[in-house]
Amino acid sequence: METASMMSLSNRLAKRSAKGAAVLALVVASGLALQGCSTISKITKREDPENQAVASQGQRISIVAFDQKLTPSKSLKDVGYYLPPAATVASWPLAGGPVQSVQHSNAAVNFQVAWSKSIGAAGKTHTEVVAQPVSDGQRIYTLDGQARVTAFDVASGAEVWSVDLDPKLKRDKHGFGGGLALTTDGKLFVTSGYRSINALDAASGAIIWQKPVDTQFHAAPTVDGTHVFATDVDNQIFAFDQVNGEMKWTYQAIAEPARILKSASPVVSGDMVIAPFSSGELVALSTSTGDPVWEQTLAQSARTNALSQIRDIAGRPALYDNMVYAASHSGVFAAMDARSGQTKWQVPADSVNSPWVAGDVVFLTSLQGELMAVSRDSGQIYWIKDLNDGKQRMKKGFFGMGREKLVGKVPQWTGPILASNRLIMVNSDGQAVSYDPNTGAATGELKLGGAAYIAPIVVGDTLFVVTDDGKLVAIR
Repeated sequence: METASMMSLSNRLAKRSAKGAAVLALVVASGLALQGCSTISKITKREDPENQAVASQGQRISIVAFDQKLTPSKSLKDVGYYLPPAATVASWPLAGGPVQSVQHSNAAVNFQVAWSKSIGAAGKTHTEVVAQPVSDGQRIYTLDGQARVTAFDVASGAEVWSVDLDPKLKRDKHGFGGGLALTTDGKLFVTSGYRSINALDAASGAIIWQKPVDTQFHAAPTVDGTHVFATDVDNQIFAFDQVNGEMKWTYQAIAEPARILKSASPVVSGDMVIAPFSSGELVALSTSTGDPVWEQTLAQSARTNALSQIRDIAGRPALYDNMVYAASHSGVFAAMDARSGQTKWQVPADSVNSPWVAGDVVFLTSLQGELMAVSRDSGQIYWIKDLNDGKQRMKKGFFGMGREKLVGKVPQWTGPILASNRLIMVNSDGQAVSYDPNTGAATGELKLGGAAYIAPIVVGDTLFVVTDDGKLVAIR
């Protein structure tokens, strides 16, 4: 395929019409031939699906993503598992939540929309809304598609302040990407695709410092006690001093020209920062020096089609009880020791979402829209719920006449989050849908007013969702 044709395909994939497809919009460089995409729905027959779809503890398994159907473990049929009681989440300082997993929040008890507010620019062809909001418990902070940061009152939704961080540079007319991170001393750090990292006063929005860089930040930053960590579009992670923005160190992972529009922020574990990259690498680095401690690559050994060549870890890794859980687009969902990187188990599941840890299980949503409950101990699957079951649409021929045909457009799902004994998912059809966390059975749904591609957060008794049309929706 010629370069010009590839770039044309890349542009088409980046448009909103493609965003509800199997994955998010893709940033595809020339040289990646996206052929054979119809094989996503292909299922290869297996003689023993029980052995093929479940990983043994301590083993690496051969992955054939996109061509394999996951099945629950027969040995776990009718076996229950522990879920912790719901607890109040006081704040949500980082994209993906607090450093340790939230598990089960006491929020959205009535599962009804309380209010909706505009955050600014909506998601369009060149202005993507990709940042998950963060909150200190009193205010919730958002980043729109044009680098505008807004603070809202958590209780009422009233706007507290707003600041525009678009530098209005000719070279960067469009700068999607980036995100937000809060510190306990009241700083709000903002990365953006406009080649800068910014420190704001969270109470007033006043700019404390701005650091221009030569690259575009793709993901939300994360923090420890003294550093701000941010990754760019070229798979490089930077460590900045929180006080003055001085760059302390950088680390370059393998450059990868194909990636997912959404991107995962690093997660801090003690004196290490664990960074996911679009190359499928998950690298633990010393927070003080940037020296690598361990590295894992979450990629299948055999790539069976063009989409399986995209290795991106687009969902933030989940950290709980000295274990880190992460999934890649390439078809590897793994549990690893956070200190050593040693793999405990792997499951052949592809995802662009963050795993959700709760009690004895980890919940994950696959690219195919399968919500699954996976044993934290063994990697065996308790149950799988097809979120798109019955959602394929029938379309008539020209002018509504002729034979009906099945249209493969199904919603794209983001989540889950466990709140008030509901597993809550949002989707590109503008719905928030709840499921029983013990069985996967649907229990309710509500309309958000716009497509949702960003995972919800919880603060106090409220669940918040940012929609693609630039709205912050509060659910109680």
